[in-house]
Amino acid sequence: MASLLLTARFAITVARLDQLPADQAAPEVAFVGRSNAGKSSAINALCQQKRLAFASKTPGRTQALNYFALGPAHLPPRAFLVDTPGYGFATAPLEVKRAWDQLAGRFLAQRANLAGVVLVLDIRRGLTALDRTLLGWLRPDTPLLVLLTKSDKLGQAQRAAAMRDVEQALRADGIPNPAALLSFSATRQSGLDEARDFIGEWFARDTGEPGETPKG
Repeated sequence: MASLLLTARFAITVARLDQLPADQAAPEVAFVGRSNAGKSSAINALCQQKRLAFASKTPGRTQALNYFALGPAHLPPRAFLVDTPGYGFATAPLEVKRAWDQLAGRFLAQRANLAGVVLVLDIRRGLTALDRTLLGWLRPDTPLLVLLTKSDKLGQAQRAAAMRDVEQALRADGIPNPAALLSFSATRQSGLDEARDFIGEWFARDTGEPGETPKG
């Protein structure tokens, strides 16, 4: 199932919750993260494509959910990746931030076929107050994978310390979700196989198909 990511293609853009695919559609994994955390680069690297997900030149401008279909193009999608708008954009007006809450926040809280959420964090920033607000939208039973991106910017000891800090912060906040942490670098292509295995396992669980056993 992890190899499904290599079949990703753009499907639809959703600007309102009533535009979402029917609830009985294929399982979905959502990518969330602060603007400039490397979310688009992570999606592109995992799917082995250069321009599947686009990073807006103006953070916070794109307030929509972008769906990427997975599986053979001639068949109905077997699963979806959902790229949510980046948050934490300092220059965005209040109404834009409210729009994020109304769309992405409610999607995360209410979407019945959400198989898991990938939280993308810049390893140099760690878990911020905005990330904690985002996590507050998740249902307690939603599996969570935290990708600590741009890990190539730090040495091995610094990476290990940063991962410990994020793990401790999640525990201190009482995050109830089943969470896993991975050091990740789209530039160095590190952490890709492990992340693909986690996502593949989520899809396999929801479809009843055999999947790879996550590492780590």
